[in-house]
Amino acid sequence: MERFFFILLGFLIVVANVIGFLVFKKRKNLYNAAFIILLLAGVFGEIGSVLALFIIRDPFALFYGLNMVYYLLINSFIVFILAIFVTIIKKYNSSRII
Repeated sequence: MERFFFILLGFLIVVANVIGFLVFKKRKNLYNAAFIILLLAGVFGEIGSVLALFIIRDPFALFYGLNMVYYLLINSFIVFILAIFVTIIKKYNSSRII
């Protein structure tokens, strides 16, 4: 049972990142991609909580969804920090043009 939830957690993290990548490709904005991943953290956390409630049938299964939200929020934070670094590097390189 535990293996199923770890696979589900990894799958939803990958899906959130792929959706964020598709948003980035469409809009060419890393901040939008980070925001979409942030929004998907809540949505996928709820999906994980409901799925865990149906499978385990225990009220404490909601904490699995909260755990999933935590990992997706960390993922969103990492993408946001990368967007800031990319913006700083672009500004630095554009100011160095000779």
